[in-house]
Formats: sequence, structure tokens, C-alpha cells
Amino acid sequence: MPRMNAARKHPVDFTLNGKAVRAEAENRMLLSDLLRHEIGLTGTHVGCEHGVCGACTVQIDGKPARACLTLAQQVRGSDIRTVEALSPDPAKLSRLQAAFRRHHGLQCGFCTPGILMSLDALLREHPDAGREDIREHLSGHLCRCTGYATIVEAALAAAEEQRKEEKPNA
Repeated sequence: MPRMNAARKHPVDFTLNGKAVRAEAENRMLLSDLLRHEIGLTGTHVGCEHGVCGACTVQIDGKPARACLTLAQQVRGSDIRTVEALSPDPAKLSRLQAAFRRHHGLQCGFCTPGILMSLDALLREHPDAGREDIREHLSGHLCRCTGYATIVEAALAAAEEQRKEEKPNA
């Protein structure tokens, strides 16, 4: 990475939810702050600011990552997906979001965007994920309201729907 002047903002070019973006960020600005305060996408929540709770999880080049631990300058040239990208139509829920709704996978909703982004990555990479895979994947997220059982049920239901759509004659 080139040496940058700490006294000013520097351009950061990346793809955000499928669109090319050029933003300005100070050297120490976090990705979570860039997304929320500079770009205006507030779906990425900030909880602990230490990478422990998982509320700020986004996908960087298809992999879940903590936006509160990632410097904005680190995502130059990367493909970033936030919870806003889960459904191509803002008026409709994605398969995973709809499963959360049906199975009551959220209560206060604060942790939900990060959990959705992690589960979306898991189910895209491992559509046959089972209960233990999902529970293991959720181990990096803190939810104080649900007890996780409904989140796991929602993820299992979404995975089953996904498998049926991929194999329509099964």
C-alpha cells in the first residue's frame, strides 16, 4: 500500500453491492464508518467495535469480514456486499430474510444484518449445510434476544428452499 498523508482523505475505489464506488477516507477510517457515515448505508450495524459481536459483518470478495476491524483503505479494488444487497428488489425479502421472518429468527434485529451476511456466505458456499455447520458458523455472532434456535431453524429452512430451487425435479 502506498504511503499516505494522515492529514487528509484519500480515494478508495471498490465495488459496493454490484456498483463501482469511489469514496474518500482518512487513513484510520474503518470500513463500518465509511459505509454508514460517508456512503449512507446504515444496514451494517456497529456493536462492540472490537470484532467480537459480529453485528458489522459484511462480505469482502465473498467472505464474511468484520467491518469494524477493516480499514476503509484495505478494501481498494475489493467487492463489498452489505445486507442491503441480499435482495435485488428492495420491496422484497431474500430467501434467507423471508425464512428469518417466518421462523422468528430476529427480535430486536440489531445483530441480524451481520448474521444474515455470514449465513448468506455459508449457504452460497455450502448449500448442503446442516444444523451443526450453521451453529458453528454462528459461533462468531452474539445475539442477546433469540437464543439462536430460531436463527438456526430459519437458516435450515432457507438452505432447504435453496436446494429445491437448484434441483427443481428433486
